[in-house]
Amino acid sequence: MSILPDEFTLLQVTPELETGGAEQTTIDVAHGVVAQGGKALVATRGGRMAARLEADGGRLAQMPAQSKNPLIMLGNAARLIDLIRREKVTLVHARSRAPAFSALWAAHATRTPFVATYHGVYNAKSSLKRWYNAVMTKGDLVIANSEYTRAHVIAEHGIHPDKVVAIPRGVDLTRFEPGFVSADRVEALRKAWGVAPDERRLKVLLAGRLTRWKGQGLAIEAVARLKALSDTRVLLLLAGDDQGRKGYRAELEHMIAQAGLQDSVKLVGHCDDMPAAYLLADLAIAPSLEPEAFGRTAVEPQVMGRPVIAADHGATRETVVPGETGWLAAPGDAEAWAQALNDACEAGAAGRQAMGMAARARARRLYSVDAMVEATLKVYARVMAARKTGAGVLESKG
Repeated sequence: MSILPDEFTLLQVTPELETGGAEQTTIDVAHGVVAQGGKALVATRGGRMAARLEADGGRLAQMPAQSKNPLIMLGNAARLIDLIRREKVTLVHARSRAPAFSALWAAHATRTPFVATYHGVYNAKSSLKRWYNAVMTKGDLVIANSEYTRAHVIAEHGIHPDKVVAIPRGVDLTRFEPGFVSADRVEALRKAWGVAPDERRLKVLLAGRLTRWKGQGLAIEAVARLKALSDTRVLLLLAGDDQGRKGYRAELEHMIAQAGLQDSVKLVGHCDDMPAAYLLADLAIAPSLEPEAFGRTAVEPQVMGRPVIAADHGATRETVVPGETGWLAAPGDAEAWAQALNDACEAGAAGRQAMGMAARARARRLYSVDAMVEATLKVYARVMAARKTGAGVLESKG
């Protein structure tokens, strides 16, 4: 049964379709709309994921949607007005602040329903920045990518709680499926990363680009403290691109050398096969120093049946259940992280496997792409129903 009204046409507006969670969500929702018999347009500069959009039956409307130049933004608004009228767009969904201005102006000019997704907790150190961020709250409804983000939006912008809906980001359960990952893929990664076939230490994976707030330095310090207590029982694998941050990479290499951890910590670079990486590891960690708005690197390993240690703040408080699917450790506290790693060692293979199974069952239930898409389409249907009756979304709740 279709959630959407007949002849539904969705227009999503996003800066580009290169890579990232917001971009992947754009593609997933477009696919969901097409699967229900609707039309899905994406206004964007383009990018490597555009081919995937079109393969799924969506259509690209190319324009400089990434620009923050006011004149270009006005031009984009005119382009979007023309597109909305020509394609008989039913609803506009903005996924980033700069293009949200053009999308909002176009939606108002054409009296088209408008929703926006708050994909992160945007910092606002001035009233001007707060005004800029608030564009995401000016439509019929706001989608937040976690309960943590939802609470921030309500507190920051003072809008009615019923106008903000939390829809967690979805994980592709087909890609992140242990049964679909061949032993050859895991073996190829083991060799590439120089992990011994008979490695008995706890293989701990930290996946994330090499940037200070992702906590690689904290993880190295925690392993050093663990080593001071006993023989090193952990092999730490840092998977991520430095994206030109050569100074930070050199700093991490210096930390490793200073602590004598050359045999215990490996900087393995960018990884294209994350499902195999999670299977190679015994445990994943997400030691972000700043709160994550969602934090997929704490969710994906759980889908793959691996327990997780995550920083005790932000949305990871929603995605990791201490003692059941993993552990939470105090952000930035190397001693607490050393203790958490020690607890994971002490749990033993059987204990970690039981946690991994519980993590997998919970994450598959709560964080699937299908669940995310269905919840998003229900938001569209709710907004359309409210517009049709002339009631606001607050009156039409439920």
